[in-house]
Amino acid sequence: MSFDPELAEIRFGTGLGPAARPVADAGAMLDRLNRQDDAARKFEISGFDAQIADMREARLISKQVRQGSEAAKEQQQNLRNKMRQLQAEWFAATIARFSDSPDGMRERLTRFWADHFTIVGRRPATRPLAAIFVEDAIRPNLTGRFGDMLKAAATHAMMLDYLDQFQSVGEGSVVAENQGKGLNENLSREILELHTLGVDGPYDQSDVREFANLLAGFTYDQEGNVTYKPRRGSPGAETILGRSYGAKRPRLKDVHAALDDLATHPATAHHIATKLAVHFVSDQPDPALVAHMEAAFSTSNGNLMTVYAAMLEHPASWDLPLRKVKQPFDYMASSLRALGTSGKEISGLKQRDLRAGLANPMALMGQVWERPPGPDGWAEDGAHWITPQGLAARIQWALTVPLSLQQKLRGELPDPRDFARTALGGLADDQVLLAAQAAETRWEGVGLVLSAPAFQRR
Repeated sequence: MSFDPELAEIRFGTGLGPAARPVADAGAMLDRLNRQDDAARKFEISGFDAQIADMREARLISKQVRQGSEAAKEQQQNLRNKMRQLQAEWFAATIARFSDSPDGMRERLTRFWADHFTIVGRRPATRPLAAIFVEDAIRPNLTGRFGDMLKAAATHAMMLDYLDQFQSVGEGSVVAENQGKGLNENLSREILELHTLGVDGPYDQSDVREFANLLAGFTYDQEGNVTYKPRRGSPGAETILGRSYGAKRPRLKDVHAALDDLATHPATAHHIATKLAVHFVSDQPDPALVAHMEAAFSTSNGNLMTVYAAMLEHPASWDLPLRKVKQPFDYMASSLRALGTSGKEISGLKQRDLRAGLANPMALMGQVWERPPGPDGWAEDGAHWITPQGLAARIQWALTVPLSLQQKLRGELPDPRDFARTALGGLADDQVLLAAQAAETRWEGVGLVLSAPAFQRR
């Protein structure tokens, strides 16, 4: 098969809706990625720099609480309430972008790469900050070289904090000798295993340890910014995959050189091509599709636009039937898009409505917002999501949202027969159309369309 506008929005975008304007061909779809990121400007999420003051305050208050200050306990609670409110606002902004953006592929790619470079805020003060990691490291690098995204993600404060890299000091370093601190291999292992070469990549424990010694040296400065301190780095050269990096004095440029080499390694090309094909097309993608994307990655030195183009031009990307099960976030966001809910309406929801109408149901479906189970992110296989509990939660939400959240936002619901065509276009099968036509009420008909297997897949 070849490019299909409606299938393109469902499989590679955020879905169809009354305001969606499917593009005519793959070139136009890719061209949208090169345009200005209007969704990010319209529904803002701040970067890490804007949160440094709160981070410093949180550390100071935590110290005062440990010293027994009652006033500090109240300040700590107030700060936590503020961070919960920010997390709710950024959650709403992320859904609003999905529902509103004319460039659905940008939103899908953002979520893919955010999951590829999974981080979690582990403390109350950092729990909401996964969103700013995405704004800083992922979203600006969607259309560039994979190496640029890798460097931005691997050295971001949230990644360094999540994988305890700030605790790591190189073997034989000045800090290790004077303070007795040791080496931490978490970041090194995840970069090799998850971010670049893959679980079965051509590396061993010695590469992990050498790379960890090269990475040692990241810390905070007095202003809360990430910096690289040579006193924490391991002196001498490190050998990773047979290549030597560094000299007597540890340098950040050597870390970047290693990351650049890993980013263009043949094993990385295969790993990234496979993950993209699995995420967008099929849990068991056609080997020819993976090979085509892998070749595009390798010949372009990791130019991501070239890889996306290879994915969209391959016939296997357009095979039917729909096979990929939407993860809970994607399912709910594409439902709101199909219902015509505007981003402004979503971003204007109160915190309690976001929690009751979206966050809590999403958790019941198996996906707690910004709390993936581990550094490898969320599962891709459909069987993980279509469990008895997960499916029951999806059906309950589908039959509830037309009367609760959606009715609160927009009032009258669409005719179910029209809605089936709006949500699925020409992919609305006879079963969906019959259910929509037979429904006794509009809310039941809309709910049946949203809960149909055809809508829950892409």
